[in-house]
Amino acid sequence: MGKMQTLRQRLIQIALEWEQVFGNVPSITSVISEYDAAKLLGIDDATYSQIMQNSTSVQRGHDFIYQGLKYQVKGTRPSGKKGSKITKVPQAKNYEWDYLIWISYYPDYSISEAWMWKVQSYRTEFEDKHRISPLDMRKGVDLLNILTK
Repeated sequence: MGKMQTLRQRLIQIALEWEQVFGNVPSITSVISEYDAAKLLGIDDATYSQIMQNSTSVQRGHDFIYQGLKYQVKGTRPSGKKGSKITKVPQAKNYEWDYLIWISYYPDYSISEAWMWKVQSYRTEFEDKHRISPLDMRKGVDLLNILTK
């Protein structure tokens, strides 16, 4: 396991310990999902680290740029508590990106599914929709299925 994978696991371990003690997990899903999206795209840790050095958590429009393409990432994770099922996917607030990646996690932050959308397809499908479900997102490109072939 590489240094960054170990760092990812340590972050998750601490967050899950926090959740056990206090009942809610610290907000790590966005940073974990951005890292995981980069890994799914084949970006190595050194390159991802370099890409993220100029990023901020409040930058508008995208989460990172790779090979000239802008990526927006959304992540969801159920807590594992009774009734905690993902029924709503966070919607993109703008279209200043080339690809959107949605990653859904199991309660332990292992990836359950990952779907990718081109900006125009996403906009056509969801611009006038008030609520996006996992079923809606599954109309995109299945990143996990592509990677296992």
